[in-house]
Amino acid sequence: MKVSVCVPAYNHEKYIAQMLDGALMQQTSFSFEIVIGDDASTDRTQTIIRQYIDENPGRICAFLHEKNQGPAEPREFAGRNNVLALLKACKGEYVAMCEGDDYWTDPFKLQKQVDFLEANPDYAICHHNVEVIYEDGSPSHLFNAPDQKITSTIEDILEDKWFMATASWLYRNHFLDHDFAAWHAEAAAGDWAMIIQLAAHGKIGYLAETMGIYRKHSAGLSNVHANTNKRFWQNRKEMFENVNKWLEYRYNNTILKTVAQYEANLSDLSKIGGTN
Repeated sequence: MKVSVCVPAYNHEKYIAQMLDGALMQQTSFSFEIVIGDDASTDRTQTIIRQYIDENPGRICAFLHEKNQGPAEPREFAGRNNVLALLKACKGEYVAMCEGDDYWTDPFKLQKQVDFLEANPDYAICHHNVEVIYEDGSPSHLFNAPDQKITSTIEDILEDKWFMATASWLYRNHFLDHDFAAWHAEAAAGDWAMIIQLAAHGKIGYLAETMGIYRKHSAGLSNVHANTNKRFWQNRKEMFENVNKWLEYRYNNTILKTVAQYEANLSDLSKIGGTN
C-alpha cells in the first residue's frame, strides 16, 4: 500500500461526509486506503461512516469504537488513545492526515505530495497551504503566509514555530516499524510530538498550493489548548525539555530559548489568573 489516509473522528456528523468525499475523489497512480477511527461518537458519525463503507467496498478500514478510548482526564489529552492506535493501523509507505472535520479540495493532492517525497528522499514530510474557515462566520484566511519557507527543518519546529495544518500533512510512515518516543505519551500537543519525531529524520517540504480546508469550531481541541490554559502551556514547556534530552542536546541553544519563552508566558499567566 502506497498511502494510508488517517482520519481521527469524534462527533463529526456535520462534517465527515465532506471529509470522506475529499479523500475518495483523489486521483492517483497508486493504491491508497482510508483508515478511520471514530472515538465512540454520540451523534450519527458512525452511521454515516458505515454508509460510506457499504458504498465503497474495500476502500475504507474503520475502527468504530463503542466506548471512548480516552483518556478522559486530563481534558487536554482527549482523543489521544484513538489517534495513536489509528496511526499504528496505517500500513502505507506514506500517511496523509485529515481529521474528520477537515477536508481536501484538490483531487490531485495525494499524487502531488507523493511525487514530491519520491523525488526528494531526504525529506520526511510534505505539507501545503489550506484555507481556514470558521463556524462562527469569521472571515476565512489562508493558513500559511506568502513567505512560508519551501524547506523547513526540525530547528524551525524547535523554535516554537507552527506552520503545518494537520489536514496538509503527508509523511513517510516512520511509525510503521518504530515506536513513538517515550515522551510522546506525556505530551498534550500530539501533533507537535509527531512532527518533531518525523522531522528528526528528514526535512519538511512545502507546496504553496491551497488544497484543503481547516475548520475551526467550538468543539475543536484547539479551544482546550487555549492561550490562557496554564496546564497546557506547562505541559508544552515540559515537552520541549524532554525533546532536548531525546535529541541528546544537539539543539540545546534553540530549545533553551523556547523553554525560556514558555517560562515567561507562564509567569504572565499567573499574574493575570489564567485557567488551570
